[in-house]
Amino acid sequence: MSGIIAQNTLDSSGLIKAPAGGGAWNFIAKQTASASADISFTSGIDSTYKEYLFTFKDIHPATDNAEFQFNMSIDGGSNYNVTKTSTYFYAYHYEDGSSTSLTYNTSGDLAQSTAFQNIATNVGADNDQSVSGYLHLFNPSSTTFVKHWISQISNAHGADIMINPYTAGYGNTTSAVDAVQFKFSADEIDAGDICLYGITT
Repeated sequence: MSGIIAQNTLDSSGLIKAPAGGGAWNFIAKQTASASADISFTSGIDSTYKEYLFTFKDIHPATDNAEFQFNMSIDGGSNYNVTKTSTYFYAYHYEDGSSTSLTYNTSGDLAQSTAFQNIATNVGADNDQSVSGYLHLFNPSSTTFVKHWISQISNAHGADIMINPYTAGYGNTTSAVDAVQFKFSADEIDAGDICLYGITT
């Protein structure tokens, strides 16, 4: 126990693990939306790290019930059309407590598709609604393996439902992924920010 405590720092937010030998989050870039058609990261994704993490804070759509999506690029962002296979499930709870469920979303997954991948569904555009969460991308610079990702979101649905979507999948390419784009399926990203971190392993 003393060894664990010795690797932690007590601050105002609680006990923060700071393990020796790696595991650090290294900030790369932050982009803030303001009536933006998309948010694209076209630099900073390379062989420096084998893991990258995008964090989403209060991503707010301009249009009610839009899907929050992402896609990858192998040509520096000229095209976002990497072939993907994925899985998508979510838990939900109505704000009024009338219904709950845990379900697989067959309309949210992809099977060898170049389409944008939904990572949040029917996001509400009320002034207080948004999505927050993360997308974890593994070893995008590999020229041997496919490109795995995992995403988890806290989603305020347009019909006043709390949704917790999980997606995972892979970009079926052995080319290096060097750019990632986020957008809504309809209209603009009204507000919110996305940060990119490289994970030291």
